[in-house]
Amino acid sequence: MQPIGAGTRPEWNAAQLAADPGWLFTLPEQAGRDLLGTTRKAMRDGRSLLDYRRDEFDLGAALPTLRAAFEEQRSGRGLSVVRGLPREGVSQAEFELMTWGIGLHFGVARPQGKQTHYVSRVENAGNAYRTGTGRGYNSNADLDFHTDTADIVLLACYNDALSGGMSMATSTLAAHNTMARERPDLAERLHDTFCFSRQGEQAADEGAFLTCPVVAEQDGRVFGRWNRNRLKHAQGMDGVPDLTPAQAEALALLDALMRRDDLMFSTWLRPGDLQLMNNHACVHSRTEFEDHADPERRRLLFRLWLAPPDSYRLPDGFRDAFKRVEPGTVRGGFIGQHHGEACRAFEARAAADLGMQ
Repeated sequence: MQPIGAGTRPEWNAAQLAADPGWLFTLPEQAGRDLLGTTRKAMRDGRSLLDYRRDEFDLGAALPTLRAAFEEQRSGRGLSVVRGLPREGVSQAEFELMTWGIGLHFGVARPQGKQTHYVSRVENAGNAYRTGTGRGYNSNADLDFHTDTADIVLLACYNDALSGGMSMATSTLAAHNTMARERPDLAERLHDTFCFSRQGEQAADEGAFLTCPVVAEQDGRVFGRWNRNRLKHAQGMDGVPDLTPAQAEALALLDALMRRDDLMFSTWLRPGDLQLMNNHACVHSRTEFEDHADPERRRLLFRLWLAPPDSYRLPDGFRDAFKRVEPGTVRGGFIGQHHGEACRAFEARAAADLGMQ
């Protein structure tokens, strides 16, 4: 198989990202004041996140920088980091709501698991990662490279760790094309359809696993989806075929390429940093971490998944994972087991505010 999309912006390596910091954005001081001011003005005790509306958050001087960062993750290298979200003297609840308010301007939040929660606290809650129901965000484990089942993932850093917890990212296109150059026979296998466990979080009308290729093309663009943990735990489920030797070899090589020093870019997320990641263009991970002894300083990030109004059409093979593949639609997420009327009403309002279906 030949490389695809070679030379386009989503195909980058570690040296290129280090040499060109165009993915890094810094909020002006006034922008930080505007964000905190609009957050505190909107905040009401006891109010659900789902009750807030886009027009309650005036992003003010922060809006141009945030727009540029979102455009970089969409049409550029697939990732960006915004520095300077207000953090000093800001409570966890205020920081979470600030992240939510930013999200309301750029997409419809998608649920993230069995409990149908729309914001995840990324912290060590003592959970095991590599199990049939494990999730990485509530452990301190070294994570496999993976994508989330949403167009965009936002990570807003409130506290960093005592040690560890480095953020890593690799261009999916670069990993694919490296394999196409070095092992073209195996690169073809990444376009096969694979089965991924839903980790016991499926809704009543969903099966225990979903199907999706690891790499697919649509309208001249390349899209990726990968999660080793979920693929591993789908093996052995009723209806899931065993991996062929060629598929197993290709996926093992893919994991190795994602961690290869010349392809993988590593950075630290510090308090007040907001990372944006295009899940179709990049895979991400983080190293194991050790927490501070002080509970108030323990590592904490807030994770938000978004379906944006300017999304591209997905390949048809992504339909089982995302429910819809049409551009600009509310898609992706893990619907979970508590997706009731309040969730549906929120999603309809948020989509209408953005002019989405």
